[in-house]
Amino acid sequence: MKISKVLKQITVIGTATFMGLGLVGCGSSAASSNAVGENTNTVDENKDASTSSEAVQSTLDKDTLVVGLDDTFAPMGFKDETGEIVGFDIDLAKAMGEKLGKPIEFQSIDWSMKEAELNAGNIDFIWNGYSISDERKEQVDFSVPYLKNRQIIVTLADSDINTKADLAGKSVAAQTGSTAVDAIEAEPDVMASFKDGKPVTYESNNDVLMDLEAGRVEAVVADEILVKYYISKRGQEKFKILDEDFGQEEYGVGMRKGDTALVEAFNKAYDELKAEGTLAEISKKWFGDDITC
Repeated sequence: MKISKVLKQITVIGTATFMGLGLVGCGSSAASSNAVGENTNTVDENKDASTSSEAVQSTLDKDTLVVGLDDTFAPMGFKDETGEIVGFDIDLAKAMGEKLGKPIEFQSIDWSMKEAELNAGNIDFIWNGYSISDERKEQVDFSVPYLKNRQIIVTLADSDINTKADLAGKSVAAQTGSTAVDAIEAEPDVMASFKDGKPVTYESNNDVLMDLEAGRVEAVVADEILVKYYISKRGQEKFKILDEDFGQEEYGVGMRKGDTALVEAFNKAYDELKAEGTLAEISKKWFGDDITC
């Protein structure tokens, strides 16, 4: 779903703020299974089976599995004040590694290049508040959804922006390569009303929010989980979250296309972690409540 110098100075304790997120149950495993099944709908089934087998050899048989992430995306995966990568997704990935019997390595990547990094074999998972979308399903296979999210609109508290209509003529920012941009583009009439007819994009959500604070942009569209964490640390009185948003979505873990064995192993391990209560423990640590699917 990404921590700069500002957040490095912020204590990562006190995440019970997220008890008020109001996140609801996620989609069924069947929906994710359908995404995996898309890989088998080819003319040459034997060739497809061979491709899947090769993918398993390059992933499940590896000694170490590599998670690619934007290390500024708090509270999912980010660097704390000591430089250590921490977060909800980090704890979940480590627990998953234990289930799969594989050590997990975390690799910071350019988020706009995440699918390219995965398909090049540089990483094995895209796992960092990675929203499931139809466009992304064409490039990766997804795990079952594990968190619900919204693309919300945030402004400074004294802003005269109160609705989507008020975004007309305003500078609206989002992260490059994010589903925030996809969600904005899905409403072309609204986007066309923005200053310059498009959002201002930045490498990280932290850069986006820092420029909002500095007054260089007038509104931001970003993941609810990230925004609420950020403003809980920066001061909730400084910001305003609009009632309207750019839609709901679900977080999933991206894996290489055709790697059905890895997806199935991942989903089985996820169900076991949920049944054992491990997911609830990790969620309560970061959000103050169990908001997992």
